[in-house]
Amino acid sequence: MSLSLLHMIPLFHPGMLLAARNLCGTPCVIAFFIYKWRRRHLSGYNTIEEFLQSHNNLMPIRYSYSNIRKITGGFKEKLGEGGFGSVYKGKLRSGQFVAVKILDKSKADGQDFINEVATIGKIHHVNVVRLIGFCADRTKQALIYEFMSKGSLNNYIDCHKGSISLSWEKLYEISLGVAHGIEYLHQGCDMQILHFDIKPHNVLLDENFTPKISDFGLAKFYPTKGSIASLTAKRGTLGYMAPEIFYKNIGRVSNKADVYSFGQLVLEIADRGKKVNGFAASLSEVYSPFRVYDQLSSGNLPIEDTAEEENIKARKMIITGLWCVQFQPSDRPAMNKVVEMLEGDIESLQMPPRPVLFPVDSVTTESNSLAENPSQGTLGNILLSVVGEG
Repeated sequence: MSLSLLHMIPLFHPGMLLAARNLCGTPCVIAFFIYKWRRRHLSGYNTIEEFLQSHNNLMPIRYSYSNIRKITGGFKEKLGEGGFGSVYKGKLRSGQFVAVKILDKSKADGQDFINEVATIGKIHHVNVVRLIGFCADRTKQALIYEFMSKGSLNNYIDCHKGSISLSWEKLYEISLGVAHGIEYLHQGCDMQILHFDIKPHNVLLDENFTPKISDFGLAKFYPTKGSIASLTAKRGTLGYMAPEIFYKNIGRVSNKADVYSFGQLVLEIADRGKKVNGFAASLSEVYSPFRVYDQLSSGNLPIEDTAEEENIKARKMIITGLWCVQFQPSDRPAMNKVVEMLEGDIESLQMPPRPVLFPVDSVTTESNSLAENPSQGTLGNILLSVVGEG
């Protein structure tokens, strides 16, 4: 080192060196976080691209994000919003109306996107919503579906929304259509598809009130013959989730989980969308299957004034729904049997046992706890955490 440079070193004060280091470090930290954010999102993009490359025979059309903007008219008309993102009404060049679901950017691994494209991208059934196209443009992901002009079934059975009243005949046709759709997913495809989120919100209705199952973000695929791998996390919506998803000791998770959810859906239709009452004093007031079962047993169902044919169809819906929500998976019918029950004679249907909500030991524990500590709250409040609020 030259003598002149050695003389210059003392001119740099330690404080100046620290400031210089901090000044250089701040942009580096910012650049690091930008790098991590981009890597996270690009990882999800790469996952999606790998999937699309390995499934290049998919029927849906791939659109660019600029196409999506044109189709939706700049995202002009929003149809709805949920945890997945937002849905907009769009129009294709052919004149066909569509629903465009823009997936939330936070779903960086792209698994919901892959689930939807892999499931309804390769199947076609009158009771499963049709996927027309998709967009996978870097971090932008969108799904394009056929437009369902009547919206979701929830709009027609939720008594708190002042919903339009449908006849029992129409409600029966909707229930039967949903049953056919689930049966197809379980037994009509190359792979067994378990939906895991059957509920009124995920049943869409076209202009003729034909029901179509939608939202396959939680779906799982299994061989048509063979065991189903254990789930690593709870899947579904409280109030529609099967007991075996909570209580591992009552049986393995299988397609009977969708059967349970379907039963809850049918009984909610029969109960006209009544929600959990947090201030109820008895189980019958809290839990729809209990309420409907007790009404059917006592002959107090609100269907006595209907025409005989509608009365029969309503009873078939209720009895079938009560079989579907049996606590033990082995006591529930498979979906092909459910279809037979709905389409068969009412005389061939036997009344199922009264549904239960907890394992026997849990019921005893909860009852003793409530008796010893009544200040803990009403039975309805305790059950809210289990059956949900719809």
